[in-house]
Amino acid sequence: MSVLPDPGASRAVLVGTSRYRHLEQLPAVANNVHALAELLRGPLLLQLPGEHVIVVEEPEAAHTVVGALRRAAVEATDTLIVYFAGHGLVDDQDQLSLGLPHSEAGRIETALPYDWLRQVLLRDSRAERHVVILDCCYSGRALGRMSGGMGLADHAVVEGSFLLAAAAETRTASAPVGDTYTAFTGALLQTLREGIPGGPPLLELGAVYRHLRVMLEARGHPLPQSRDRNSGARLALGRNRVHLPAASASVAAPRDADAGAGERPWPDPATLRTVTGFFTALAEVRAVSGLTQQAVSQRSGGRISTGTVGRLINSGTLPTRWQTTGVYLEACGVPDDQVTRWRSVWERLRAEAASAALAVDAPERAEPEKRTLWKRAFPVRRRRGH
Repeated sequence: MSVLPDPGASRAVLVGTSRYRHLEQLPAVANNVHALAELLRGPLLLQLPGEHVIVVEEPEAAHTVVGALRRAAVEATDTLIVYFAGHGLVDDQDQLSLGLPHSEAGRIETALPYDWLRQVLLRDSRAERHVVILDCCYSGRALGRMSGGMGLADHAVVEGSFLLAAAAETRTASAPVGDTYTAFTGALLQTLREGIPGGPPLLELGAVYRHLRVMLEARGHPLPQSRDRNSGARLALGRNRVHLPAASASVAAPRDADAGAGERPWPDPATLRTVTGFFTALAEVRAVSGLTQQAVSQRSGGRISTGTVGRLINSGTLPTRWQTTGVYLEACGVPDDQVTRWRSVWERLRAEAASAALAVDAPERAEPEKRTLWKRAFPVRRRRGH
């Protein structure tokens, strides 16, 4: 079953090195990082909150990258996405290192060993799932070693993850001069923006990888590699745009208009862990229905106004009553059994919020009891004059 991460419990760390002192410049890398960050925050993909997408550009020291990744690994409980674009170096032991601005070929101490990042994911991460995307270029020396042995994906694999890597055989093949993006990331961005014709409703990583192979082979670029651990290929980065219906103002009765509603790719409330995820998925319900906010209001029989629909899906606080949310879901055409599951999630999140509030208020309620321990004032002794 496809899984769409909860944005409130997920994080992304995007690292890019485009300016080098001793290696060839890769100006397209800066565009890669910013475009991918925008997509991950946007409505087409995961809709991650802005603070959940950490961009590390031109890191001068290895600890800058490792520190950012460790913080995200501790915060994420659902999915952690790690992306690197820049030069990749391979040492005499065939170990992969990531190029930093001051990296030099043949001097491994100037680069960031990929294994340092891998160890953070293995030891420090609380995330249930990991996505590692590497868009690396190699020098001629590294190419010889890599082509004769293990591939990039073999070097970088992490248990419990999906790894997607560019098999860059030459710099020009992976970063054509004058192009806005590198070849691999450019194809990835196009896939995420435009969708996969004939693909699944969700942009599962396995389907994304297969589509990228077809695109890059047709363009004469190196083929990407992938490694899947623990069904990581079923993890999705967003909804397949080609499956989303065009916005409709249909005001037909929900049940009459949605004879096949149960087969639509409705967001699965069972995967939601946070309030942020709840509202993100609630907004996706309308996108999947293909209805405008006005049409949702009209199909509710006037029980909720257009303004109420907008406030509901853009809210950041769980409603204290279920009625409005239930009417919204029914008006969008969500089947009754799924509406019941939505209500269960709402009740769980409400209970968790109440428990958290009690935990915060407990010290404050205990404070007056501490003050009552001293019921009598201390006697004041007056000093006699001499």
